[in-house]
Amino acid sequence: MKFSKMAIAAVAAAGLATAAHAQGVAVGATVYGPEGNPVGTIESVADGVVTVDTGKHRAPLPADAFGEGEQGPTITVTKGDLDAMLDQRLAAANEARDAALVETAAVITADNQPLGVVKSVEGDAVIVTGSESDLNLLREHFAVNQSGQLMVLFTQAQIQEALAAQTAAARGGQDGA
Repeated sequence: MKFSKMAIAAVAAAGLATAAHAQGVAVGATVYGPEGNPVGTIESVADGVVTVDTGKHRAPLPADAFGEGEQGPTITVTKGDLDAMLDQRLAAANEARDAALVETAAVITADNQPLGVVKSVEGDAVIVTGSESDLNLLREHFAVNQSGQLMVLFTQAQIQEALAAQTAAARGGQDGA
């Protein structure tokens, strides 16, 4: 799961209340650009957000961004333009994450619970010291939330499940030795 893509969806969806179905936008439909060239395929429609798979990105777009052309749903940008905009937003989100991902930085979970502090960052390997143990994570598991806080892309419950599974696996390995 890529948080930066989720963050882009949240930005694109802000303040939307338009029903995409009213405009003929449906899952599986091909979306066309201003010159009539295909931009991508509609992957999902939910809560005023239409996700278009361009082949490179899954682009969350506001439902009211779509018009109806002779071939089907249309948007005002080309596939290349849409991919370039998403490349820029992803680069900016990754840049913000990398700037915040430093030793001693406080980390919260995706459900806004304190997790611990960054113990070390070596390449894409990140160790977070939590209340119970150290967590080995990857750079891609982090993002900066809307408040500017460094967060891991998992909820507290997901982390606890993973730790429990890891502990059980370690115990199983010790029992068989």
